[in-house]
Amino acid sequence: MLSVQLKRPARENDYRVAESYKALRTNVQFCGVDNKVIMLTSSMPGEGKSSTSFNLAASLGEIGKKVLLIDADMRRSNMIKQYRVETRVKGLSEFLSGQNGIDEVLYATNIMNVHIIFAGAVPPNPAELLNNRIFTRTIEKLRELYDYIVIDTPPIGSVTDAAVISQVCDGIIFVCASGSIRRKMAQDIVRQLSATKCKILGTVLTRVERSGKGYYGKYYGKYGDYYGAYGKGGSQTH
Repeated sequence: MLSVQLKRPARENDYRVAESYKALRTNVQFCGVDNKVIMLTSSMPGEGKSSTSFNLAASLGEIGKKVLLIDADMRRSNMIKQYRVETRVKGLSEFLSGQNGIDEVLYATNIMNVHIIFAGAVPPNPAELLNNRIFTRTIEKLRELYDYIVIDTPPIGSVTDAAVISQVCDGIIFVCASGSIRRKMAQDIVRQLSATKCKILGTVLTRVERSGKGYYGKYYGKYGDYYGAYGKGGSQTH
């Protein structure tokens, strides 16, 4: 298997951020063992969806789960730039278009128990590539090899890719930045997600300003320790 080095931003190494991701990981585990393939989407770019996808995968890997992270945001991926990947890589678009085999786009990483498939070059027809039997059959085969498959998808409010990807997933996590969208838009997005017939596992609220002098302290910068995971019952866990 090919390998690649990922360099995590300093903010993601903060122990308070790590604790928030552990809470998210715990909530995902309580959703049940049948939820192996989980996609993350948002309403618009810049809400922390890719960071949440990556760190959820890393957190699951820390407890010994074998995890595959798939960057399926082939239109506007920032995974390579965000994690400073210096190796030239092939990705999902090259695989789905038949240019490369799965063994040529699947990478081992320096993150414990985490493998990754990058988005690849920007194709002219992302939705069409995703909506084919190759993608469906590949996910079914990968289910047998991994405990969890975490898929980072484009914002569902912008394009149809996320809705297409949901057809091969067991559950959806909706990532929403605090104060970024109006309640009605969030409700519309939830209705769109519900229409996919894929189970909505919950919402991750990002960029939450925490006040006070307790364990979490104050607001922690641009991304901060912003993760609140909302389970099925609607209760918030920090």
